[in-house]
Amino acid sequence: MPINRGRKPTGRVAPTRTSASLSPDLYSTLQDIAKHKKVSVAWVIRDAVEKYITDQWPLIEKSKP
Repeated sequence: MPINRGRKPTGRVAPTRTSASLSPDLYSTLQDIAKHKKVSVAWVIRDAVEKYITDQWPLIEKSKP
């Protein structure tokens, strides 16, 4: 099996990174939610964004990898 050093796995699309500035209170709330659900803050944000998009544009088909 060939070694794949420093290369992305084939057949998968890399996720796009983004950044956002949040107030300390909002970030603290996200941390509390993440701790309660035993997930990362990033997971909470992704979940919230997916729900927001579904609510705002329900007719747009969601693409799954």
